[in-house]
Amino acid sequence: MSDKIVKTKAQWQALLSDEAFRVTREAGTEAAFAGKYYDNKDTGIYHCKCCNEPLFDSNEKYDSGSGWPSFYQPKTDVELEVIKDSSHGMTRVEVRCPKCEAHLGHVFEDGPQPTGLRYCINSVSLAFDEEK
Repeated sequence: MSDKIVKTKAQWQALLSDEAFRVTREAGTEAAFAGKYYDNKDTGIYHCKCCNEPLFDSNEKYDSGSGWPSFYQPKTDVELEVIKDSSHGMTRVEVRCPKCEAHLGHVFEDGPQPTGLRYCINSVSLAFDEEK
């Protein structure tokens, strides 16, 4: 992975839609079942919407029933940033892009094997490159 990407609030706002900015830069959440990738069955790689860092492979995606794209692990060469999140009256583990620190979603310990994890990711935090 290359060096961290740092931009001002104005620079991020100029690059992202209002919704993508709210979710990725202000740790928002999109509505369940509303994102364009929650039901995506195509084969390819999911990248960070902000910096294009490859984050998830479609081979590790599964239907969790949560309404958000869910993965049981990130790409093998990616180490997502994890941060304790005590907002909204609960304790969760937030996941961020390791390159630009974009808020992606949260990781839970109720996923399938082999990891037992569920990376619950906002579609608006992602870009998708379909395998040709």
